[in-house]
Amino acid sequence: MDLFDIDDTQTMRREEAAAKLRDLADSLDRHNSVEFNRHGKKFTVSVPDEVKLKIEVELGEENEVEIELTW
Repeated sequence: MDLFDIDDTQTMRREEAAAKLRDLADSLDRHNSVEFNRHGKKFTVSVPDEVKLKIEVELGEENEVEIELTW
């Protein structure tokens, strides 16, 4: 299978980031999938009932919270 990769970094207010995370969580909960729109194309990723959730926190000159779902 060919690798498909979307890497998108945006600067926004904390509240906007929280809203995007809520939308993602709601989509996972209700539809068992997530959708991404990039350059006029819509991509739907099906997500199974069981996933691995990894949360990483890095504190230093630049702080980072990384949330990763894999299956």
